[in-house]
Amino acid sequence: MSAAMDTESTYSGYSHYSGHSKKAHRQGRDRHKSPRSKDGSRSEKSVTIQTPPAEPLLGNDASRAEEGQDDNWGETTTAITGTSEHSISQEDIARISKDLEDSVGLDCKRYLGLTVAAVLGLLVFLTPIAFILLPQILWRDDLEPCGTVCEGLFISVAFKLLILLIGTWALFFRQPKADLPRVFVFRALLLVLIFLFVFSYWLFYGVRILDSKDTNYQGIVQYAVSLVDALLFIHYLAIVLLELRQLQPMFTVKVVRSTDGESRYYSLGHLSIQRAALVVLENYYRDFTVYNPALLTASKSRAAKHMAGLKVYNVDGNNASGQSRAMIAAAARRRDSSHNELYYEEADHERRVKKRRARLVVAVEEAFTHIKRLQAEEQQKAPGEMMDPREAAQAIFPSMARALQKYLRTTRQQQYHSMESILQHLSFCITNNMTPKAFLERYLNPGPTLQYDRDRWFSKQWTLVSEEAVTSGLQDGIVFVLKCLDFSLVVNVKKIPFIKLSEEFIDPKSHKFVLRLQSETSV
Repeated sequence: MSAAMDTESTYSGYSHYSGHSKKAHRQGRDRHKSPRSKDGSRSEKSVTIQTPPAEPLLGNDASRAEEGQDDNWGETTTAITGTSEHSISQEDIARISKDLEDSVGLDCKRYLGLTVAAVLGLLVFLTPIAFILLPQILWRDDLEPCGTVCEGLFISVAFKLLILLIGTWALFFRQPKADLPRVFVFRALLLVLIFLFVFSYWLFYGVRILDSKDTNYQGIVQYAVSLVDALLFIHYLAIVLLELRQLQPMFTVKVVRSTDGESRYYSLGHLSIQRAALVVLENYYRDFTVYNPALLTASKSRAAKHMAGLKVYNVDGNNASGQSRAMIAAAARRRDSSHNELYYEEADHERRVKKRRARLVVAVEEAFTHIKRLQAEEQQKAPGEMMDPREAAQAIFPSMARALQKYLRTTRQQQYHSMESILQHLSFCITNNMTPKAFLERYLNPGPTLQYDRDRWFSKQWTLVSEEAVTSGLQDGIVFVLKCLDFSLVVNVKKIPFIKLSEEFIDPKSHKFVLRLQSETSV
């Protein structure tokens, strides 16, 4: 219990942070000093309002609040307590209603497609069985005896239907990964083809067999077998169109994040634009580092500081265009000295990061030295001192919390690592006998987006912007954009060039050499 209380008191700055002005700090301290009881505890009326953890990314307000904070803002910031009042505007109501309508429409479209596919699949599997059973039910006495031949055909139909059922389950019945804006063209064509094929078989069966009450039962069974064989060939066609066709790389796409310019290259096959966008998003969450808007505030604050230092005085009543030209000229004169400021800012930031990284590494290594895994015989000697991984993590975390907190603030990663997530990671490392270096890998090297908590980065809605139809295939030179709330991904498609290789034969007997001796050599 004491270790947990020390952990919460040491790491209080993680969950509560805000960028208030000095006046707000003084007012917060004067207004929210809660009376203390005799045992030193706070009053029960004090309520802390925390930042909602459900937002996927920090907005501009959080970025602006981050600019004016020094390294010790966790020790000086006042947490606002008391009663909170929430308000919502008409724009927010309209946006929420639009999101609800879009989600309802997507759900209806998804379930409608699944329902049509399920009904059609059920019809396909019941049709051969119905072809065989209907003559036995309607005119059983008039049928010609079939014998061993029909029994062999029954076994063939049963095993073929089983194979078709397993293949259909493996190919079509999968958990959907995304809701695409348009239908998948090849899948829709296959469904139409299967429907027309089964309908034509039923039409022929009704006209030639049911109406005439054909007595050749062996021919009827062979008719059902031919239907199953044709369905197996259609399933093979579906594998070729849906799976094999896109495996051969034909295009190279360059994906650029619009905010910081981070880019990756991927190879894609014959895909439509919407399916290529889905592949890009899957690779984005795996390969791109997490989007951190706090890293973009330095350049914005620097530009704002330069523009704030420029003052234009209108003495003789000139128009605004003269003022703008004067500001541009003044900014051009100051441009020569701005690179020096940038150089020294980056050098100072790198020095601080290296210094706090060294402190963090030393603190974590010292904390891990206090943990020792007990063997089976040692557990019997000291049963009162044993702790589970969670308790051990809470016991050693206070010794490294301050160094880790300062490092994450310096590198602007604190919004992606809560105290609970760090404790879970520390407990995981202790359970699996991982070294301090393995524990620090998550914090020293910003990892891919999937590494962090889903609520911190996940964007629920992506918008595909393309000049071409999203159901059309990829072509050389196509550019489309994937937009979310805070940034966008610009995708440029290039076709892989045709490569021509030529062969040159080298005779192994041609590898002959002669040693040329001279009088000056030592040989």
